[in-house]
Amino acid sequence: MKIHFAAIVSTLATATAFVHTSAPPAAAGKLPPSTTSRSLFRDGKEGEVNFAQVALASVLSAALFSSPLPALADGQTEKFKLPPIDKSDKNRCSLNSSSMGQANAARDKLYDLRECQLSGSSAPGYDLSGVIMTKTDVSKVNFKEAYFSKGYLMESNFEGADFTNAIVDRATFKGSSLRGAIFTNAVLTGTSFEGADVEGADFTEAAIGSFDLKNLCKNPTLKGENPTTGADTRLSVGCGPS
Repeated sequence: MKIHFAAIVSTLATATAFVHTSAPPAAAGKLPPSTTSRSLFRDGKEGEVNFAQVALASVLSAALFSSPLPALADGQTEKFKLPPIDKSDKNRCSLNSSSMGQANAARDKLYDLRECQLSGSSAPGYDLSGVIMTKTDVSKVNFKEAYFSKGYLMESNFEGADFTNAIVDRATFKGSSLRGAIFTNAVLTGTSFEGADVEGADFTEAAIGSFDLKNLCKNPTLKGENPTTGADTRLSVGCGPS
């Protein structure tokens, strides 16, 4: 980000000239009314402000906020280049909860579960935010009340997994199999099911954004009944007839 000080100086000079040349004379010890305003930028005991100060603050604010902040990568980032899998880490393939804050998906290192075999494991209430899964088998895993914020959950096996009351926001299940999965009362805002197989999944009372809901209703695999709850998959989402 660049702040052009020449522009600041020019604006400040103009504002200062306006203050000293265009204002009518004032009584000794007081600023003329046209050059003062009640503000957080105080000048003197009476809380008066000089327009030159306001001009400088305005230019600085414009310089600071005119350049957008960089977007943080999340589970739906299109151009997300993953590093090589560290297969030398013998403890890599394990479900571990983070205590560093769910919303930011913060961890002390990359949480990489790619190509791990974790079928039948249990992780209720775990914070798995920011986890990376591709070709991962987490079928029939208990993910009740777990956190998956910004999860990269692509091309993996989630068949029969239980996400009841889980927070799965800003994640992507692109290309994954979710056959028979349970998302009862789960938060799925900003989450993509593009190319995912959701046949037999249960979305009863799940919180889904309107845009994501429209896309999910277009998924051709949105059909069948959940083998555990018996819920009709399409009706559980709230979609009309296919």
